[in-house]
Amino acid sequence: MQTGRFLTALMGLILCVVLGVTAPARAAPYAAMVMDARTGEVLHSRNADTRLHPASLTKMMTLYIAFEAVRLGEIGLDTPVRISANAAAEPPSRLGLRSGSTIRFRFLIRAAAIRSANDAATAIGEAIEGSEAAFARRMTRTARALGMTRTTFRNAHGLTSDGHLSTARDMTILGRRMVYDYPQYYNIFSRREDDAGIATIRNTNRAVLNAYAGADGIKTGYTRAAGFNLVASAQRGRERIIATVFGGRSAAWRNQRIMELLDMGFDRAPSRAPVRTPPLPSYPDGGASNGAVARSLRPVPRPGPSAPSPELLAAIGEAVGEVLTEVETATATEVPSLPPTPRPEPQAALDVPPRPQPTAPEVITRASSTGSRLYGVSLGRQPSHHAAERLLLRTALAELGTFDDALRRVVQRSGGYEARFAGMTETQAARACARLAARNVTCEMFGP
Repeated sequence: MQTGRFLTALMGLILCVVLGVTAPARAAPYAAMVMDARTGEVLHSRNADTRLHPASLTKMMTLYIAFEAVRLGEIGLDTPVRISANAAAEPPSRLGLRSGSTIRFRFLIRAAAIRSANDAATAIGEAIEGSEAAFARRMTRTARALGMTRTTFRNAHGLTSDGHLSTARDMTILGRRMVYDYPQYYNIFSRREDDAGIATIRNTNRAVLNAYAGADGIKTGYTRAAGFNLVASAQRGRERIIATVFGGRSAAWRNQRIMELLDMGFDRAPSRAPVRTPPLPSYPDGGASNGAVARSLRPVPRPGPSAPSPELLAAIGEAVGEVLTEVETATATEVPSLPPTPRPEPQAALDVPPRPQPTAPEVITRASSTGSRLYGVSLGRQPSHHAAERLLLRTALAELGTFDDALRRVVQRSGGYEARFAGMTETQAARACARLAARNVTCEMFGP
């Protein structure tokens, strides 16, 4: 009996050698979790706390910190990033970055999220923290702040490394935080393809995005040690489900299993539930990056002159008082029939002739293109008033600084509700539309 088994095994080995077939690797352990994203309630779990290799699910944390760094002012989306030899040498999947080249930070984010590019992930980490090792330490600190208690990161991309481990529970938690902590950036995970600066990239998760109704992200992962991993999110009506798979046997098996888990989630989740949005993470040391923001976008103020003496301040005040008195006297002498004018502010005490008042209502036929605030930007029509308001809010958050002075308006039209930013100058509106167009956001400028 044993001799027969030995001969069978030997023949199989010889056949593999002759045909050039490699023996399959030991299957990675399977783990899964399903969560109601609105409440954080776990609807299903299996081996959810087993520490396993996360593979490119790691990039979810890399991207979470990238969004956090933009929010904290550590780096801007259009900041040029110089690519190191270390980042350029990362193995596939890659964007194809070259050592010494520069690329905008937003393109690195797209490449890591959509293409799962290892070189882009490493470049993100180095741009924020100076080195990949320092960035990995920040990733682990952030994981603890988010409640990911059994996760430790060693790199920014997820290639197998000693001690680089996570769990299905922790990655599900991270997927939920990605949805609610940075909704202004979350749409990037649903893009089937996008421009990454040096190439057009296609989404590694497009099979599920195309096949499952309501799917809008989040991240795939694969290494030989990890198997086929995926964290997926889908929304149907008011319900949002997040499902996670570790250790899939193949990409097709993983995709089929994740869709089954999402179905299970929608079946078990209540149709109505309160959305318990988690607060942004707080760090014990008071800062996300080693206790403080590493780099500030504000210039360091130059040392100013010493404070003036009390005698000098008194002399200046006396001189200003004399000037104001002279102006008041002159005004009262020149226009005796008018009542006494109120004491002007110092900046108003200039000898400027009064502006003549128009004798008839002034008709403006064309507003100034520089100072008039009669221009604005339309983002198109939405099916409901609430949807239009949400679109305006998401856009304002995604373009901080662009719409700070604009007024958000929802105008009911025959075809729906138009989302508008109003009260802008022509220059501001034109620049805003250009920025939105660069992000493939529908935009139309309007004016008087």
